[in-house]
Amino acid sequence: MDSALFFLPLLLFPFFSALVCYLTGRFFRLAGAYAIFAALVQLGTMAAAGGFLWREGGTLELTGLLGLGLNFSMTGLQFLLCMLACLLWLGSTLAAREQLVAYGRVERYHLFSFLTLGGILGVFMSADLYTLLIFFEIMSFSSWPLVQHSGTKEARRAADSYLAFAVFGGLSTLMGLFLLYSLTGTLRFEELAGAAAPWQGSAALYTAGALTAAGFASKAAVWPLHTWLPTAHPAAPAPASALLSGIITKAGMYGLIFLAAGLFAADYGWGMATLLLGTVTMLTGAVLALFSVNLKRTLACSSMSQIGFILVGLGMQDLLGEENGIAVAGLTLHICNHALFKLCLFVSAGVVAAQIHHLKLDEIQGFGRGKPLLMFSFGMGAMGLMGIPLFSGYISKTLLHESIVEYLHLLEHDGLPTGLFTVLEWLFLIAGGLTAAYMTRLFICLFVEKNADPALQADFDSRNGRYMKPLTGAVLLLGGLTVAVLGMTPHLTMDRIAGLANGFFSSHGLAHAISYFAWVNLKGSLISLAIGGAVYLLIARPLLSRARPDGGRRYPDFWPAALDLEEKLYRPLLGCLAFWGAFAARLTASLFGWAGRLADGLIHWRQGDTVRFAEDEFFAVYEAEPKGRFGFQGSVAFSLLLFCIGFAGVMFYMLLA
Repeated sequence: MDSALFFLPLLLFPFFSALVCYLTGRFFRLAGAYAIFAALVQLGTMAAAGGFLWREGGTLELTGLLGLGLNFSMTGLQFLLCMLACLLWLGSTLAAREQLVAYGRVERYHLFSFLTLGGILGVFMSADLYTLLIFFEIMSFSSWPLVQHSGTKEARRAADSYLAFAVFGGLSTLMGLFLLYSLTGTLRFEELAGAAAPWQGSAALYTAGALTAAGFASKAAVWPLHTWLPTAHPAAPAPASALLSGIITKAGMYGLIFLAAGLFAADYGWGMATLLLGTVTMLTGAVLALFSVNLKRTLACSSMSQIGFILVGLGMQDLLGEENGIAVAGLTLHICNHALFKLCLFVSAGVVAAQIHHLKLDEIQGFGRGKPLLMFSFGMGAMGLMGIPLFSGYISKTLLHESIVEYLHLLEHDGLPTGLFTVLEWLFLIAGGLTAAYMTRLFICLFVEKNADPALQADFDSRNGRYMKPLTGAVLLLGGLTVAVLGMTPHLTMDRIAGLANGFFSSHGLAHAISYFAWVNLKGSLISLAIGGAVYLLIARPLLSRARPDGGRRYPDFWPAALDLEEKLYRPLLGCLAFWGAFAARLTASLFGWAGRLADGLIHWRQGDTVRFAEDEFFAVYEAEPKGRFGFQGSVAFSLLLFCIGFAGVMFYMLLA
């Protein structure tokens, strides 16, 4: 049977739904209802058609389209990620019906939400890096309006940061693909490893890989390309935050997996670099979350930390080579678990924001008291994230931890030094402890402590029983139950889910059944939880909060402004680049102007009727506040926009000609 009959509906239906959502919202105010229907259809279609393609090993090649053609496939990992995206979209769309009321423009939100879903599904079904990049850019630019949906000054600034990383990341990946294609002659996943074999270990291949990976790493919020994440999440509506954290970061991670499992399979140097970045990201995100005093910002920094955990697993699967089954299982399950946790946590945060329109800990303190469903869902997400036994996060973190332990055993067997990986193991456990500390802090602030304002606390208590709509409650209940059910049935459920990724990673799977609840495995989790308890009691509570006269706590912001990478490094650097770019452009224009006047003078020197060249007073001028009728005409931004439109048009014509 023709695979196009299955692939094309899966790829095109989200884009069709985006248009219908917008039109039904504009003319009939039915955008929310149709969005739920479309999300259900997309999930059902993916389960049926995607499942068939996975079982049959279906592929689709659209040769000649956009030059190199577009290529799609459906392996077990790709099917899992597509199903995860559709499930998350359904959950966030159900919650959005209540949580977008305060923001308005529901049809606009669903328009860009489904465009983003189309881009993400295209990313996950890509069979080569060229197709992946095209859909990656569709996803990036479609999700940008979700960040600035509220229209506030903070949202626009966060969206600017998000877009800047998307543009520079995309350009870096494009340059990497140019170099990679010139070296290997292919960008197909199944061909990359063989084609790159003559170049393994060379600086040229590592350079091409690093440039390609930079764009994916920026979307995955890997340090130091993470600064958009802590600003974008608080600015975006809660359903969009769940998508940004739960699945859009995974699209960036998929690009990194594509490289690690294909181009650099079992490459020691690439594995060590991935491991280093993962460790720094894991710890940095946890420290940022511990210092944060904003609910959604804490959850955003937590997402960065969990991406670090996944990167550690990705690095370990390269180092373990043919024995990478335990690392593959750990990183695959943690991708799924993290998406599920953030659905529970961000939808819960959306409930808080919808009711009181604040997210700072001092202002939301005590809101969750007497609200059992909210406490249950938030608690399930928190305990899963902390890796507490009997919750699904414990299973994935145990596997990731065991991958480090297994590599330590291999080093000992070969008589090699183990000091570096012993340190890594302890850093892994400490990062897990920091996760427990900041999630405990959030839970106590929201559900245990009382607000400093008794009248405000009385208002919070009066909302008990009527603080969310049934659809939102259903999402929270099902999400929380899933975390517990998966955690209590690891062999029946989670081992089978992990097995879907084996083919993509050329893994033989788990060498033996893991005794998840044996003491040797429980010990690692208990050490992390003990570290978390110590950090909370000795650092977070006494040093990062202040006692109130009534016995409660205040949460001042202690994070040093000097450590803000975006404000202290990236924005000044961009301004510097813009200035010198404008200077070079002005100088070039002047040289051509002088040459034109000289030529004109030589031709018309007897007549004296020289041509006067027009001066553009705004040419190549970098302006913080653009001028013009529409707010940006006459500025560099307007010039770049026209250039990009023209350049894209020319490239599109050349590709199709």
